Order: sequence, then C-alpha cells, then structure tokens
Amino acid sequence: MIDLSGKVALVTGGSRGIGAACAELLAATGATVGIGYRSREAEAHAVYTAITERGGKAFVHSGDFATADANRAFVGRAVADFGRVDIFVANAGVWPDVPVGAEHLDGDRWRHTLALNLDGVFHGVQAVVPHMTAGGRIIVISSTAGQRGEAGHADYAASKGAVISFVKSLAVELGPRDITVNSVAPGWVDTDAVARPFAGEGRQRIAANIPLGRVATAQDIAGPVLFLASPLARHVTGEILNVNGGSVLCG
Repeated sequence: MIDLSGKVALVTGGSRGIGAACAELLAATGATVGIGYRSREAEAHAVYTAITERGGKAFVHSGDFATADANRAFVGRAVADFGRVDIFVANAGVWPDVPVGAEHLDGDRWRHTLALNLDGVFHGVQAVVPHMTAGGRIIVISSTAGQRGEAGHADYAASKGAVISFVKSLAVELGPRDITVNSVAPGWVDTDAVARPFAGEGRQRIAANIPLGRVATAQDIAGPVLFLASPLARHVTGEILNVNGGSVLCG
C-alpha cells in the first residue's frame, strides 16, 4: 500500500481532468495537496471539497502557471505553511484543439502553447528544486505527441518533445541529490479538453485505433503519477512512462 502521509504535493492545473485526478489520488494516500489553477475557481474548490470531505488535506492556489511569479508563489505558500515540498506534478498545459498546418500556424498560438507547456514547467522546476530534499519527486505530464509528433499540432508536439528532453536532463542533474524526475506521457484521455475531436463518431474512431480498445480516463493517468511519486519508484528517474493503451509503442 502506498502511504504518502506527511508528504506535501503540488499539482499545477489541478482543477480538472488529469490534474484533478492526480490531486485526489495523492490526497487519498495521505499527502497534503496544493491544487494550482488559473481561472477555474469553482472547479478547483470542488476538488478541494472532494478531498477534504474524505478526510484529506488540501489547499487551492490561483495563478498563471506559465509565469515564474505564479510558480514561485505556489511553492512559497507550501513552504511557508508546511515547511516543505516533496512532490511536484507539473500538469498545467494547453492543447489547441483546432488543427493548423505549420505553414499557417499563428505566431501568437505558437508562443502561447510553448509558454504554458514548456516555460511553465521550467519555472515550476526552478521554483521547487531549492526546497526539495532527498527523496523529492518531480513528475511532468508530457504526451505521445512529444514522441511521435502530431500533424496539425506542431506547436503542441514541439512543446511536449522539449519537456521530455528537459526531464531527462534534470534526472541526471538532480540524481546526486536523490531527487527523481520522470514524465507520464498520455495518449488520448477522456477530458473536456478533447470535446471537439470526440464529437459525433470521433471517440469511436479514436478508440478503434488503440490496441486496448478504449480511451484512457483521467484516473488511468493519475495511477502512474502516484507510482512515480511513491517510494516504489525510488530507483526510477529520467523515465517517460507511456500510458496510451498501446497506441504509441516506444521506449
């Protein structure tokens, strides 16, 4: 049984989808969880309520997690209130759901995607690492798109590919301090972020191309995140854990 009692975990993008599932599962195993969100206040507080009504401990914190200031404030609040950060889940991100060929890709969309998906991870890591001690865990949510590319979504794929390389670099840097750095790379996940491609028969077509025959739930992603955050994964670092039902086989 995984027991994270006494640990403090921070989850960016924790108000919905994968982030909310991670926050709830980490709390269920005993961690005090910070739920970072940008604009979805009601959803963030719903996650907080779900955790605390089950006897868990949590707090909510708003900010634009593409920025250094927001990440520093989030980490600083945890350190001020609890004296530590043991687990950092960098989940905040954006997937522009309208495909656009690279030759027509707007510069503003390119910069917006990379700001949250890549810069936000960088700023979060810079904020949290000085406060992590031996046994610290950093888990970054990447994507299959960062491994194989994604036509019409070059901005997203580029950001997630960069995140994967960043994770591997950090794993080597932070290993001597006994801080592990890993990534979970989902394929299709049933969240509101993919409502457009799932519309009509879209979901069925997507599921048909997944060897396991189903689309992942947010909880399917949270389980591997919990594993990487736990002592069970103490000798795992620099790993990209693919959670995609067999749709992209690389490793």
